[in-house]
Amino acid sequence: MDRTQSERSYAPSAATVLASSADDAAFATTLAKGLVVLETFKAGTTLLGNMELSRLTGIPRPTVARLTHTLAELGYLRYDAGLAKYRVGARALRMAHPLLADMQFRQIARPMMQELAQSVRGTVSIGLLDGTSMIYVETARSGDVGPHIPDIGMPIPVVMTAMGRAAAATLPPSDAALLEQRIAGEDAELWSAFRDNYRAGLAQCASRGFCTCWGEYMASIHAVAAPLFHASETRQSFSINCGIPAFRLQPGQLEGEIGPRIAALADSIRAIVKQAAPGTPPRKKKIISARK
Repeated sequence: MDRTQSERSYAPSAATVLASSADDAAFATTLAKGLVVLETFKAGTTLLGNMELSRLTGIPRPTVARLTHTLAELGYLRYDAGLAKYRVGARALRMAHPLLADMQFRQIARPMMQELAQSVRGTVSIGLLDGTSMIYVETARSGDVGPHIPDIGMPIPVVMTAMGRAAAATLPPSDAALLEQRIAGEDAELWSAFRDNYRAGLAQCASRGFCTCWGEYMASIHAVAAPLFHASETRQSFSINCGIPAFRLQPGQLEGEIGPRIAALADSIRAIVKQAAPGTPPRKKKIISARK
């Protein structure tokens, strides 16, 4: 199966690729199955046995048993003999470090993010586009931020979040169209439900430098997000968001105050790393302090 460079930029899950690669002689099926097993471990499913993994992945139990044994021997899984189940091993963390280490702008952005988060009593996070999801790569928060507590590595959907829409706004037109196709192909019902809001978010980013999300992903959290940049050399797209418990917001505050502040923060980060976001013209207004 020959995938274009653009298609590889929005890699679907290992399970999806495995299911569509039966005719690809160069495809390492066993390796893919091992990655499918690893991807099955998520928040809420951190402890799984071979039978559960077989049911969740569709891979026969004997094959799953060989895969989990191998992954445990390599340190990517850890076996709990008392429960006869596996959990993700510490070695899996090593895989994330080279990726995060290349994102040096996170360290530059962190103090500014923390300042804004404390000022508005919410969370401020940077996300990376991955397939039809956003993956948190940096986050800052005040003390009590409500039920949604972002953490590095956590995925959220592109189509129904401000962070996702802002990242999509950084994409070249051909890549943006491909992303829409992927979202619709993976979940037509979800795309139908959120398509108009998703496209409205892209238009907001183009006209105002940020977009809003009124509890679409989590009813109790309202959010704004701004495009950061699309790194052409790595084909990575980033955005930055601010989420606040709905009960803390005053009428008009999200759009009138916090939206411009997250857009200004995005401007500041881009200015520091000397990389402008495609499709988002730099605004010449004064940077808004997080201690407004």
